[in-house]
Amino acid sequence: MAVAGKRVLPGFNITLGYTLVYLSLLVLIPLSATFIKSASLTLDQFLAVVTSPRVMASYKLSFGAALIAAGINAVLGLLLAWSLVRYKFPCKTLVDALVDLPFALPTAVAGIALTAIYSKNGWIGSLLEPHGIKVAFTPLGVLVALTFIGLPFVVRTVQPVLQDIERELEEASTSLGANRWQTFRFVLFPALLPALLTGFALAFARAVGEYGSVIFIAGNIPMVSEITPLMIITKLEQYDYAGATSIAVVMLLVSFALLLAINGLQAWTAKRTGRDR
Repeated sequence: MAVAGKRVLPGFNITLGYTLVYLSLLVLIPLSATFIKSASLTLDQFLAVVTSPRVMASYKLSFGAALIAAGINAVLGLLLAWSLVRYKFPCKTLVDALVDLPFALPTAVAGIALTAIYSKNGWIGSLLEPHGIKVAFTPLGVLVALTFIGLPFVVRTVQPVLQDIERELEEASTSLGANRWQTFRFVLFPALLPALLTGFALAFARAVGEYGSVIFIAGNIPMVSEITPLMIITKLEQYDYAGATSIAVVMLLVSFALLLAINGLQAWTAKRTGRDR
């Protein structure tokens, strides 16, 4: 029996202090430096940098493609997690291991591989080209790359939750006359929704700042396939540190607002379904 007033983990004060120092060095101080550096510009200069047509086009591509890719991964990731948990098929272990490939594969290697496959002379690109579908060096190529790197987040978030759902719930639903769709809609999906939203948020967060796997397949055509991280790199190469940090601040604020909204929806969903305890 635990003694009243005693911490479960020993050395709580030291642990808390280490955590605060660790977060400060790796998160708070770098982010603060970003805001401080961008503050060296006047408001008019700041707005001129972050609202230039080329930068605005990169916002549209980066955030739009990240949201669409996260939505695609939410659907495909749920289906893949369902197949891995509920079915037995040949090479299941291999498929399960391949899900983590985007985690282990260097992003530059992934970008080169996707470009080679989806280019005009690639295995898949050569099949799509006669139909007028171009993937490499277009915004569609950016979407493909972001979908590739974000899929594991949804699968690995939903998979353990699906494994923990008791089969008795489905059997009870069936015994009460519910069909398969009704069982999924009213019994399984509410239990999976918080995890699905978490996977969506993680996939979006990874995609919106992705650089290595996108830079090759995007083609980096101004106003067409330039991503915002590339604009930041371009500013840094021009020694425009204030301009680079200004764009980074906008990305940070927009990403934080979107993630806050997603997490708020997740908390509301968990509370509504009684899974916030």
